[in-house]
Amino acid sequence: MSAGESALKAHVDVSRETLDRLDTYAALIRKWNPTINLVAKSTLDDLWDRHFLDSAAAYTAANPKSGRWVDMGSGGGFPGAVVAILAAELAPELQVTCIESDVRKASFLRTLATQLQIPMGVLSRRIEDTPPQNADFVSARALSPLKLLLGHCERHLSPEGRGVFLKGETWRQEVDEALETFRFSVDNRPSPTHPGSAILVVGDISRA
Repeated sequence: MSAGESALKAHVDVSRETLDRLDTYAALIRKWNPTINLVAKSTLDDLWDRHFLDSAAAYTAANPKSGRWVDMGSGGGFPGAVVAILAAELAPELQVTCIESDVRKASFLRTLATQLQIPMGVLSRRIEDTPPQNADFVSARALSPLKLLLGHCERHLSPEGRGVFLKGETWRQEVDEALETFRFSVDNRPSPTHPGSAILVVGDISRA
């Protein structure tokens, strides 16, 4: 077992089959990346720590059991595809959908779902043009400031749902700026891979 696999398994206890799916995911990223640029080239040798573990942390922060999880602006599938892979074993009643407007990246995500045999939906549309999803969980990574993400939540998150957002070291400033427009509860979890970064679990969202 590689160091990256060990670190992820220490964070969330999954089977060898799930780790193998993530291994296949990593191989597909390396195959497609030269033509689509799914991740920064500098992170290709560190996919497990830079992308997989961080996405797994979003999954464990939300701790879903069932319902609908919608990942906005999925890109190469973070955190949405990793959530779908983990849910296939740990929460099979969770339905995961990735929204990605880039047609080529959406094609990659569909190929990934087929090859890994995971029931992950892919919508190749702009977030604001996608029909309301009424999701129990809405996630995003490196997409928009929190204020804009909460605007997307108004369209796609159920009233009782929660947003799960991976944020960098400026997350406190983003929370303060979002509070100028919205009221919400927020639970911040430290990122396991980036000191100072956080995973924000946001609920009870309403306009100020």
